Amino acid sequence: MPTRDIIVIGGSAGAVEALIRLVPTLPADLPAAVFVVVHITPTAPTLLPAILTRAGNLPASHPVSGEPIRAGRIYIPPPDHHLLVRDGHVHLSRGPKENAHRPAVDTLFRTAAVAYGPRVVGVILSGLLDDGTAGMRAIKRMGGVAVAQSPNEALFPGMPLSAIENVDVDHVLHLKDIGPTLASLSREEVDSNGPLSVPEELMQEARIADMDDGALADPERPGTPAGLSCPECNGTLFDIQDGKLVRFRCRVGHAYSTETLFAEQGEHVEAALWSAMVALKEKAVLCRRMMTSMRQRGHERPALRFEQHMKDAEQRATLIKDLLESRGGNGSHGHEASPTELPAGNPTPQG
Repeated sequence: MPTRDIIVIGGSAGAVEALIRLVPTLPADLPAAVFVVVHITPTAPTLLPAILTRAGNLPASHPVSGEPIRAGRIYIPPPDHHLLVRDGHVHLSRGPKENAHRPAVDTLFRTAAVAYGPRVVGVILSGLLDDGTAGMRAIKRMGGVAVAQSPNEALFPGMPLSAIENVDVDHVLHLKDIGPTLASLSREEVDSNGPLSVPEELMQEARIADMDDGALADPERPGTPAGLSCPECNGTLFDIQDGKLVRFRCRVGHAYSTETLFAEQGEHVEAALWSAMVALKEKAVLCRRMMTSMRQRGHERPALRFEQHMKDAEQRATLIKDLLESRGGNGSHGHEASPTELPAGNPTPQG
């Protein structure tokens, strides 16, 4: 009988530190393949495979798309690629971002659940916001096991807390206990009664992450129109009721949790405010030039009109500046609160 031989691990801010403590507790003869997604800067190389190889007993690497899955290995996606699990092999995709990230934890977890069902063990480590919660629910729906790092121990408890609050998590553990638990679970046999019965909406979402032409062209989308626009492409968002979760996905596949959508909208509002302030500042500069020109030519009345326009623009720009300053840390996305580039070649985790 098959065992729980697919282990998927996701995290964000604080997860690299957690992984460095976790991987040494995984045995060299682990009869399972381990897949890891940590939010990293998309434009910079990451040395996470080398770091985890040095830290533990299992070799870690960036896989080649289509590479066969082998037990006793750790697979980590290169920057700006989703890590997907298919039946028997690993796949890399530049499909639509989920929760504003590529790679995304939900994408990995969901595709593993669709391909391997009860053979999957999902682990959520330290991180901001709630990427991984929807993917963990998919694992549970397909009969897998859910593990979360204890929020009391996590440097950033948002991701494990969200999973615990929204999914029937099987184990909430400190890092020292996660490795031995995974080793034990990987030797458990699971029932395998023929092909997996995968819910259609779960299958469709997994295919979208893989840029499947049929899934992208399908006019039907899970959920109902939400009356909101996608922050990434401005397309229509569809409201998906997923158990206790409310999620959103647009027609081309960008996906958001409620928390992430709120944070992304906050960033877009701030960008719009900065653009408005720039436009008003430029208007004030132009009005000042016109005012000076009119006065030099002895046209006082139009000069006064341009002076009033200049003052109005400056006042409006000052109001926007005050609003931007008053926002402070409000609505900040995980990107903002993440650690910066770590020394000694460590990857840059992002919330």
